[in-house]
Amino acid sequence: MIVHTGEALIDFIPTIDSSDRNAYTPVPGGSPYNTAVATARLEVPNAFFGRISTDFFGDQLVTHLQQNGVGQDYILRDARLSTLAFVKRSKTGEARYAFFAENAADRAVTKGDLPVLPEDVLAIQFGSIAMIADPVGASILAWVQREHGRRVISFDPNIRDTLIVDEAAYRERVLAAISASTVVKISDEDLAWIFGGSDADSTARKILSDGPDLVVVTSGAEGAAGYNQTGKVSVPARKVTVADTVGAGDSFHGGILAWLYHNNRLSITEIGKLAEEDLETMLQFATAVSAGTCSRPGNDPPRLRELQELQQLQEY
Repeated sequence: MIVHTGEALIDFIPTIDSSDRNAYTPVPGGSPYNTAVATARLEVPNAFFGRISTDFFGDQLVTHLQQNGVGQDYILRDARLSTLAFVKRSKTGEARYAFFAENAADRAVTKGDLPVLPEDVLAIQFGSIAMIADPVGASILAWVQREHGRRVISFDPNIRDTLIVDEAAYRERVLAAISASTVVKISDEDLAWIFGGSDADSTARKILSDGPDLVVVTSGAEGAAGYNQTGKVSVPARKVTVADTVGAGDSFHGGILAWLYHNNRLSITEIGKLAEEDLETMLQFATAVSAGTCSRPGNDPPRLRELQELQQLQEY
């Protein structure tokens, strides 16, 4: 099982209503939340940990998890309101966000909320805007530091710089999270924000020297690269008609974890042993998952059977 933790929010996706007026459709989202849905659709047993509001948006968030088979055992309901994020698409499908999150339920996780995990939990996946605010950011960091060395820790910073008040303090927190992680999935833009304009290859290798066993750098339409102690493998992006990029990186992260799980490599002893051919196959799978998400509006990652059927058609 994988336990995902971080923000659970409502994305307001731009649409056109029946009178051809601009409108917004509320859909469940949040980076670790999206990854939980992606891994569940890829038939990985998982659960979500965090505080979710008792308002009607919170009900929508919980219902969506239930409908996708994400476990509910670690969810705490909270009377505070839900975080809201309004999405703006560029002409190329890239997404920008405006967040409304002050005093929201998902920001209220404390160290006293942190669960003791059973042995069948193989991994914790975390990251994104939940790491900015306290008490949730400090609490999640303390949790993954406590669990480091016991199970796989997988981190995606997913920087949203418009929400960051103290950049130096946040970079320090991100670096601490990286050091506690087994896997770091990071975009090239986030890599540049955290470490400056350094070369991606040298920066990824620096991250490896800080403790993680696997670093994956995504570069949008340019594809992705995976790094471990045995080397580097790059794969191109899948060509697809982009509806938008909402959830693309989150589903890519889900694809990495799902591949590791289904290939019996989701352990702190196995990830460091991945050969170059393993890295390539893993990245190709995650890229296919992300491409499927980009082909549909909002965060709507593909199911495992869709990817299998597509693979069969390509082989035919």
